[in-house]
Amino acid sequence: MNISRTVWIRVVLAAMVAMAALFFIRLHNASGAGNTSAGYRLAEAWCKECHTIDAAPSGARRGPAFTAIANRTATTALSIKVFLKTSHRSMPNLVIAPNQADDLADYILSLKRS
Repeated sequence: MNISRTVWIRVVLAAMVAMAALFFIRLHNASGAGNTSAGYRLAEAWCKECHTIDAAPSGARRGPAFTAIANRTATTALSIKVFLKTSHRSMPNLVIAPNQADDLADYILSLKRS
């Protein structure tokens, strides 16, 4: 009887460890990982009227180019997301969902020169 109880305890512990690992993987993926291609589509829809959104220059715009933003030393995913959620006189007030901010930040940071 003790052998089967020991086996049962090990199976339950292994299942709990596996569930905890899956939970932390899911938590990590939900904590701000953006989608670059979705961010590009959002930039095309919302940003390209005022910003150069591609790596290639496309003429003068009112706002800074996304490559310039990406290559600033202080630019991080968090700083981009905070900027997108803050009102600015020179930008329209966009209502951006958290996952959209993640996607835009991921796209902008993808333009950073190594």
